[in-house]
Amino acid sequence: MDNIVIGIEGLVGAGKTSICRKLIEIMPKTILLNGGNLYRTIVYAMMQSGKKIDNLKNETNSIDIKSIMDYFNIEIKIENNETNFYINGELAQEEDIQSKEASIAVSIVGGKADNTALFEFARNLINDLKKNYNVIISGRSIMQIYPDTDYHFFITASLAERIKRKCIQYKGEVQKEEVRENIIKRDELQEKAGFYKLHNKTIKIDVTDCKTVEESTNKVLEKIKLPSVNV
Repeated sequence: MDNIVIGIEGLVGAGKTSICRKLIEIMPKTILLNGGNLYRTIVYAMMQSGKKIDNLKNETNSIDIKSIMDYFNIEIKIENNETNFYINGELAQEEDIQSKEASIAVSIVGGKADNTALFEFARNLINDLKKNYNVIISGRSIMQIYPDTDYHFFITASLAERIKRKCIQYKGEVQKEEVRENIIKRDELQEKAGFYKLHNKTIKIDVTDCKTVEESTNKVLEKIKLPSVNV
């Protein structure tokens, strides 16, 4: 059977990354291309160079994101069946690129910058990876990047549930009301940027009532036609 490409997008805090990571545990010869983390790494590198969020709002219209990736020597490496990203040879830490500040900055930059060259790079990378693996893509604008995606999922959950999950992710270091405001702000930015668009092949999955990652992942697996996939 030919290798397939699965795109997974969703609302902020719905748990899409956890689902992706569970899928690569279950599905044979499958890797995760975390496009969201690639974008986060690029924006984080910009912020580390001294760029402020307020400045990013005004300066990103003409920025070619791929050129920023090249400028900071951002590399992609497949490690433990998923992609890790390196800035000038240093591993980009999950807690840094997933921080509240980085998340807001990504939502701002993603909807305004020129992503054309980065999307072309990603498309070629996916085609290359697909030769040897099933590829799960987590991120935004997946159908624009890779129209031939075999399955496209959009993960949703209630606002209350997403707040709860983000509070767990932040390990209590961010107050609940601040988490709520952050999610609402990011939702607005993502919606405005067109990142919550549903397509003809999009399968919407509501995981509000799922108590575990396994339950959420099962909802996705039920829609995928793959032999020898067992939970």
